[in-house]
Amino acid sequence: MVENTLAAFSQCGQPEQVLEPHSAPVREPKAGEILVRMLAAPINPADINFIQGVYGLKPVFPDATAGMEGCGVVEETRSPAFLPGDQVILLHGIGTWAKYLTASADRFLKLKVPVDPAQAAMLKINPPTAYRLLTGYRELHRGDWLVQNAANSGVGRCVMQLARLLGFKTINLVRRADRWAEELRTLGADVVVGEDDPQAVQQVLAALGGTRPLLGLNAVGGESAIRLMEVLGDGGTLVTYGAMSKQSLKVPNRFLIFKGLELKGLWITAWLQQQSRGDIEQLYDRLAGWMAKGALHQPIDATYPLAQVTAAVTRAQEAYRNGKVMLRLDQ
Repeated sequence: MVENTLAAFSQCGQPEQVLEPHSAPVREPKAGEILVRMLAAPINPADINFIQGVYGLKPVFPDATAGMEGCGVVEETRSPAFLPGDQVILLHGIGTWAKYLTASADRFLKLKVPVDPAQAAMLKINPPTAYRLLTGYRELHRGDWLVQNAANSGVGRCVMQLARLLGFKTINLVRRADRWAEELRTLGADVVVGEDDPQAVQQVLAALGGTRPLLGLNAVGGESAIRLMEVLGDGGTLVTYGAMSKQSLKVPNRFLIFKGLELKGLWITAWLQQQSRGDIEQLYDRLAGWMAKGALHQPIDATYPLAQVTAAVTRAQEAYRNGKVMLRLDQ
């Protein structure tokens, strides 16, 4: 019987302290299930929070397995929807940090075009989050502007790439414009501005000739979110999808009374669960097509085999990374 290796933990805590590789027999698929040989899986902030026990979904003990995203190849199938050799991503559930994953076929999505496994492993969360942010809250037209903070984050980079594909223009706030401006412009950023430089923000607004964006994307909270609200025009919409600063979203009354701003929130996991299978497949087909052509790309900071998962989660929590930390599960 083939042995499986997975990153397991029996209690919540700091990932580098509670995670360890664990061996177990590979479970053969039952009716309606498929067995997937995993190739790659990224380490996301949500994965860290899940292991810590502070995420919206809670681990089931004993021996919970981590990993919300990942790409693999079907090895065995007892579902008519998949064939051996199909490239798939995990669409629902957790457990991608493993050599093999056996689960219900409806938890997976077949990719209709071949995509680099490391990039496909990052398809589930950031690209649809960015697409939903751009298309789900305001009706934007070609040439319209939007503003976002944490522009050098994974979602932020997807936002500017998809905005370029859709014909939108972006004002991108980052903590260090001198560090990120050139790189982000190559991805499609129209304007890159330092978070703490109010003069630069005003110069950008002046350059727009009085036009203000009506869509703001907030991944930080606190003072950074207030800066976005300052930039937004009357009747604009602020969508919060993260809280990197761990500071609450505090809204000065004037933004509600005099500007009439709308405040929205997005948790992509819950949103995906509410969509029909057909709509989900259509969305991912479009995103995967762009990814296969190289028009949608996410940087990778470092790659580790599963045996070095402790080192990998340690690196994933360090500052000044240049992209995602990736687990190569076929190594």
